[in-house]
Amino acid sequence: MLPLSVDTFFSTHQDLLWLLTVAIDLSLTLLLYRLFGKMGLYTIVILNIMLSNFQGPKLTIIFGMETSLGVILYSGIYFATDLLSEKYGKREGQRAVLLGFVASLILVIMIYISLRFLPSDVPGHVEFAQKIHWAIATIFNFTPLFVFGSLLAYLITQSFDVWIFHYIKEKTQGRHLWLRNNVSTISSQALDTILYAGIVWGPVLGFREAIHLAFAKYIIKVIIAIIDTFFIYWARNWDVDDKDWNEPAQQSFKNDKQE
Repeated sequence: MLPLSVDTFFSTHQDLLWLLTVAIDLSLTLLLYRLFGKMGLYTIVILNIMLSNFQGPKLTIIFGMETSLGVILYSGIYFATDLLSEKYGKREGQRAVLLGFVASLILVIMIYISLRFLPSDVPGHVEFAQKIHWAIATIFNFTPLFVFGSLLAYLITQSFDVWIFHYIKEKTQGRHLWLRNNVSTISSQALDTILYAGIVWGPVLGFREAIHLAFAKYIIKVIIAIIDTFFIYWARNWDVDDKDWNEPAQQSFKNDKQE
C-alpha cells in the first residue's frame, strides 16, 4: 500500500499519475531490453498484453477524458515491437506479435475454465470464496464478442504496425526513425481503435457512445506514441549483449550424447 500522503496526492493528481505510469512502463521495457536483449522485449509484450487484459475493464478520467486504464500497457506493446523491429528486423517483430496473441488466447481460455469451478461451500469460507469468485467473474467473464473483437484487433493491427514500420524504413533507407515509429504506431492504433469500438463497444453501448470512448482512447494512444519516440531513440544505438538463450541447452544436449 502507498503511504497515505502519497495516495492522497495521486488521488488529486491523476494526470501526473498517468504520465508516471507511462514512463515506468517504457522504462521497464528498456530495462528488460538492456538486461536480456530481444528476450526481454518478448517478455514485455507478453506481460503488457496480460496486464492490459486485467486493467482493460477499468475506466478512468485522464486529461478530462474517460478512457480505459489498459490503454497504457496496451500501447507499450507497440513500442516493444517497434524496438524489436528496429534492432532485429521484421521477422522478430512479427514473432513478438504472435507470442502476444498466443499468450492472450491462453489467458482467456484458462480464466474461462477457472470460472466454471464453483466457489467453496465450506462453512466459514463461503463468504470469502464467493466474494473472490464474483470479483474475478466481474473482470474476466469474457463474452464471445469481447474475445473475438480484442484478439482480432490485436492480431491485425500489430501485424500492420510491423509491416508499415519496415515499409517506411525501406522507403527512407533507414533514416527518420521518428517518422516510422510514429506513423506506424499512430496509424495502427487508429485501426485498432476502430475495430475494437465497432466490434466490442458498438453492439453493447451503441455506436455513438462507442465513438466517444474510442476518440478519447485514441488521443491517449497518440500521446503515448509521441512520448515513446524519445525512448526508442535512446535505445537504438545500445550495444546489447544478445545471448543465444538456446546455446546452453544445445551444448548440454551434445555433452549428454557424447557421454
